[in-house]
Amino acid sequence: MDFLARQKKLREHLSTTRFDALLVSHLPNIRYLCGFTGSAGLLLVTEAGSVFFTDVRYDTQGREEVKGAKVVIARKALLNALGEWLEARRGRSRSRGWVVGIEAEHLTVAERKRLGDVLPARVRLKEAAGLVERARMVKDEEELGLIRAAVVLGASLFDRALEVIRPGVKESEVAAEMEYAARLAGAEAMSFPTIIASGARSALPHGRATGQAIAAGGFVVCDFGVILAGYCSDQTRTVWVGAASKEARDAYEAVREAQLAAIAAVRPGATTGEVDAAARKVLQRAGFGRYFTHSTGHGVGLEIHETPRVAAGQKEVLKPGMVITIEPGVYFPGQWGVRIEDMVAVTDGRCDVLTPTGKDFLAV
Repeated sequence: MDFLARQKKLREHLSTTRFDALLVSHLPNIRYLCGFTGSAGLLLVTEAGSVFFTDVRYDTQGREEVKGAKVVIARKALLNALGEWLEARRGRSRSRGWVVGIEAEHLTVAERKRLGDVLPARVRLKEAAGLVERARMVKDEEELGLIRAAVVLGASLFDRALEVIRPGVKESEVAAEMEYAARLAGAEAMSFPTIIASGARSALPHGRATGQAIAAGGFVVCDFGVILAGYCSDQTRTVWVGAASKEARDAYEAVREAQLAAIAAVRPGATTGEVDAAARKVLQRAGFGRYFTHSTGHGVGLEIHETPRVAAGQKEVLKPGMVITIEPGVYFPGQWGVRIEDMVAVTDGRCDVLTPTGKDFLAV
């Protein structure tokens, strides 16, 4: 990863704003900018350079991983160490006070107060919304390669699910088999707790796997993903257990057509709201519009949910390098639900469907 280039680009942006520095506290953003993968750190990016603060647990790791920033190993709370560093720096300068941008969405009220208490008098805090997140929306070729590898590994888990899903098997057992297979295949972790939701529970869009036994005569929603080299994958497939009714097949086909329509709408220059509308139009025409209760998708990368949002009314314009999910679904409370999800990458032409798994109706 070209961490130096990422920090340089951020510094260039800072030079066009009223911020003298940006305090990066969100760990995925820190990883994106300098490569640190630990659980405690702060990165201060200024026009003159970057300083990374971490504690003694990460002395060796921080010095090995962090690129493009001076590493400060704090012997006290990180916010206090940051305050002292700024005090020393500002004490040597007679220039005007500093304005430090903070990631308000990732800093608690208590942390902001503590930070304000330890800062020099001439240093002011100001919210800086989504500066790093906007950069992360467009993936470079190395990132795209890592995401593709995570998607392929994740997709292989569905084969294991199909081997295990049977009447009488618990949802949690299916999830466990998939997660074990993921670890054996080299995944660092799951992107999120695996969703295996069967029967009436398949109508819960985020129904985590439980001890409920799978029964014949219903759908099983399988939503899963892995983390590989820090990057996430996300996929959903829905299967029927037993002999399927025409009603179930029709609902499934409507969702599949909606998903294909949304994928067809993905192209550079389109808005994420237009992609969402393409899926909704199909489901509304099929009479299922009111049963599609969530957004059509989201960005994926170092986090499982990133910008942009693929939802009604969203104006974010798609650009080559963006990676999003396309996941329409319909949910009938107390009965069953269907969702189909792929990851796609926006290209110079239209888009590249990364998920290799087929989407035909499956009954097991």
